[in-house]
Amino acid sequence: MLVSTVVGPLVARGVRNCVRHNVVTLTGMRYYASQTKNAQEEGEDTVTNNDINEHEISRRDYRYIFPEFLPDPKPEWRNSLSEKLARRDMLNRRDNVEIPEFYVGSSLAVTVTDKNSPHPNKISRFVGKCIDRGGTGLRAWFVLRNVIDGQGVEFMYQMYNPSLLKVEVLKLEKSIDEDLYYLRDAPPEYSTVPFNMEPQILPEGSSVPIFNTIIPLNPRPWTRHWEKYIDVVYQGYTVTNPYETPGKVRRMIKWMAENNVGWQMQTLKYDMMRDYRNSIPAEEQDKIWEEVADRLETRDQQMRKVAAKRAFIRPTKKL
Repeated sequence: MLVSTVVGPLVARGVRNCVRHNVVTLTGMRYYASQTKNAQEEGEDTVTNNDINEHEISRRDYRYIFPEFLPDPKPEWRNSLSEKLARRDMLNRRDNVEIPEFYVGSSLAVTVTDKNSPHPNKISRFVGKCIDRGGTGLRAWFVLRNVIDGQGVEFMYQMYNPSLLKVEVLKLEKSIDEDLYYLRDAPPEYSTVPFNMEPQILPEGSSVPIFNTIIPLNPRPWTRHWEKYIDVVYQGYTVTNPYETPGKVRRMIKWMAENNVGWQMQTLKYDMMRDYRNSIPAEEQDKIWEEVADRLETRDQQMRKVAAKRAFIRPTKKL
């Protein structure tokens, strides 16, 4: 089922460290590719090592923009043939459906087919803020959240489901956290996205802005014990008076004691073997991007032209 209500935090995690990097847009990445082509057209027989390295590094940045093209790092789930066929299906799907660049924290509008929709064409459109994204291959997914009439509403969309017709980016930005489930316990204005919001197009070559506003959470009760994850997992929210009673102070001290869960969460960032097991080797990534990057860049150019035409406001004649 394409759309389903999300009732709890999702466990799956992909390669989503883009929020901690100031990655330029696809236009900036294509600069190196066009530079190499122009050098060849001018009759230069050799390309310097710096140009080659810049081109490879720019394509490696695609792992932040298109993380679903990288396979699952678990060896028991790997199959080279199925991964290659999945990438081909994903490219063919992108040729027919608008799936632009977006990150956790971006405001999106998603249009899907819905047989129960009152619309004459049986389509449904939902607008919201992306609070999570994950999955690999054809199983890629993302979650949108919005507040409608004071009620928080969340939908999960399968990115390559045939029922999905279009994904439109209304405001492109990145969050400083990997997911934004704490918005469920935050004031509604941080989750509200107007349904009539006009797309905000970034200038060509500009970097993606980062939403680094610290969000104050509402008073208890919460859906999770958010006081345990401040500055350990999340940096985007703050809590007033997190330990109200001596008992909560003792429980927090026990939580952070050596070899307990809180202590282990603090030391995970130093676990190099964990990072190695959860990543794809750079050489294998280069082969994947060499296979799919040209079609992704061509499709991105087409979508940017269409978005620019939609955002163009025709002047009205004054009588």
